[in-house]
Amino acid sequence: MSKLLAVGTVAFDAIETPFGKTDKILGGSGTFVGLAAAQFGVQIGVVSVVGGDFPKSYLDMMEDKGINTEGIEIIKEGKTFFWSGKYHNDMNSRDTLVTELNVLEHFSPVVPNTFKDADIVMLGNLHPLTQASVLDQMDKRPKLVVLDTMNFWMDIALADLHQVLKRVDVITINDEEARQLSGEYSLVNAAKKIHEMGPDFVVIKKGEHGALLFNKGKMFFAPALPLAEVFDPTGAGDTFAGGFCGYLSQTGDISFENMKNAIIYGSNLASFCVEKFGTQRMEELSKQEINTRLQAFKELTQFDIELSNS
Repeated sequence: MSKLLAVGTVAFDAIETPFGKTDKILGGSGTFVGLAAAQFGVQIGVVSVVGGDFPKSYLDMMEDKGINTEGIEIIKEGKTFFWSGKYHNDMNSRDTLVTELNVLEHFSPVVPNTFKDADIVMLGNLHPLTQASVLDQMDKRPKLVVLDTMNFWMDIALADLHQVLKRVDVITINDEEARQLSGEYSLVNAAKKIHEMGPDFVVIKKGEHGALLFNKGKMFFAPALPLAEVFDPTGAGDTFAGGFCGYLSQTGDISFENMKNAIIYGSNLASFCVEKFGTQRMEELSKQEINTRLQAFKELTQFDIELSNS
């Protein structure tokens, strides 16, 4: 069975949207990536850090879903990373209200021996030096390295980010971040510039407007499924990445053609994530629901057209 290693935050979130607000609930990039990838029946291990305030029931739930948590360090005297945000009415923009790094501030990831031979490594949104340290611990170069990052690291650690980008195969970022990293407004030109930094594949996430995949002059666009209600967008990008990596891990095929399918699978899972606060929807998701919505994606994007010769 293929092995997938995900490195990211396992955290507390407190979220406010036009639909309501929560107290501290389970969140974090590593959590969402793990829950999405676990849908594919692959061996998934998460590397992260939490404090003594982190409920054991959350770790038990992850284990029950098939996520190996031995790489999640527990610092008993520390407090878990906490983020709080408030979404605007359009649900595309948000204000960060609180960020408490806590145990994450001095996090030094340790890859469990059982995952040092992982076929696919998903480097979640962390400091580029932290991401690089994970690659340094692998017994061999993974078949595929996927990296997520954000404008914050471009602002404060751009040189480090450029170094780690030379070691990855796929980068997943949003359109705003792609423009900042490349200095190009056109996403086609931005992808070309980012290719030159190292990654063979560039995935540009456009939220409710879908995702773009670029690879050496080839391009693919996957729409997002139009939803009647978006309840909480937190974690949708990480769920997308987890679905993308989980599908590639399950199939063992990392060609451009198969990555098209992986983009659809990632978008499909992300469409569930936004339907409830936090991880709630991903925890209760059934295979039947996933397949039914995949069929809706297929119907949304498939068409026959006669090409005129004149």
